Amino acid sequence: MMPRQKVILLSNTDWYLFNFRLPLAKALRERGFEVILVSPDGSYGPKLRELGFRWEVMPMERRSLNPWRELRLVMWLARFFKREKPILVHGFTIKGAVYSSFAARLAGVPIRVNAIDGMGYVFTSQQARARMLRPLVRNIMKAAFNGKRSVVMLQNADDIALFSKSRIAADDSLRLIKGTGVNLTRYKPREPSASSSAAPLRILLAARLIREKGIGEYVEASRLLKSEGRSVTFLLAGSPDDGNPAAIRSSQIEAWAREGLLVWLGHVGDMPALLSEVDVVVLPSYYREGLPTTLIEGAACALPLITTDAPGCREVVSRNGEDGILIPVRDSKALADAIRLLDDDRALGAKLGLAAREKVLREFDESIVLARILAVYHELGVASPQTPAVPAPVPL
Repeated sequence: MMPRQKVILLSNTDWYLFNFRLPLAKALRERGFEVILVSPDGSYGPKLRELGFRWEVMPMERRSLNPWRELRLVMWLARFFKREKPILVHGFTIKGAVYSSFAARLAGVPIRVNAIDGMGYVFTSQQARARMLRPLVRNIMKAAFNGKRSVVMLQNADDIALFSKSRIAADDSLRLIKGTGVNLTRYKPREPSASSSAAPLRILLAARLIREKGIGEYVEASRLLKSEGRSVTFLLAGSPDDGNPAAIRSSQIEAWAREGLLVWLGHVGDMPALLSEVDVVVLPSYYREGLPTTLIEGAACALPLITTDAPGCREVVSRNGEDGILIPVRDSKALADAIRLLDDDRALGAKLGLAAREKVLREFDESIVLARILAVYHELGVASPQTPAVPAPVPL
């Protein structure tokens, strides 16, 4: 019996692999590939193993800027790839994609797929360190992503334009894949009887707890509306991202909660259940998002969306006032105004929510996204007897 072809999926956290790339891993396994998942150590890796996947721990430190440590990591990956002999390495996030791509070239891996889900701290923060690192990281990405049978998957048109203008990768290597998709059997509209126009409006912001997600603006919008005596519940779901220089400390969030400005839910494992209990999903990000999963999940549940006119966000809410509400970045008053509008006009919220779900059905269904990723694999020469026909990648 011929050994199965190996595909390696690599990310900077096991949490990311478990929560966002498990459907891809399962689809590859169903098509006869041996799937190896690689990330730093964490609590989600054992869960991947329980599902029958091979999970390998790599010695990556997310916040490290030590060039020798980073070089050692690339060499560790190159030795690992050379030993495993995968047909394809698919790296996620900037650091995961860059390092896995360099290592795959050194190891002679035939095909490299580099998925950038968001531009990250270096490209979004205005801190001096981020601005200093930006040209260096851009040049490193250029070096990592060139070559034959190498593609870069980006999640929105703004990032495609940025990569093209900056010549980070050749135009013919860029592919637009809109997000990770959403499972519409899990995320679906709630029963009409589950909501009441008389009940206080329940707002949800679910995100990594970093400043660029607009959490400060969310808190200020709450302060504004509560000063009017308006009864609106502000929910915050997520855990501090201690590996990110822009992380908000737990003590700060707890202080806001004590002030009555929000209810902090921490990490939420069952998002469909939580979304069935809220009325509006917001993401006041001023971050270069890839394609925000929280907005896609909210839209799949036919909830109205409020988000900023920022890269990634405007890919989900593209028609202001029709499939959601777009507001300026870093504008807590505009956020408060949008929430007030939906609080006063529940019928408008229902209309926006239905339009948002229709867009998910057309563009963001998990099966559509998976088919497009597999189409890119096939285009690069990865084939399996079990691989079904799939639609072509989204044209640029």
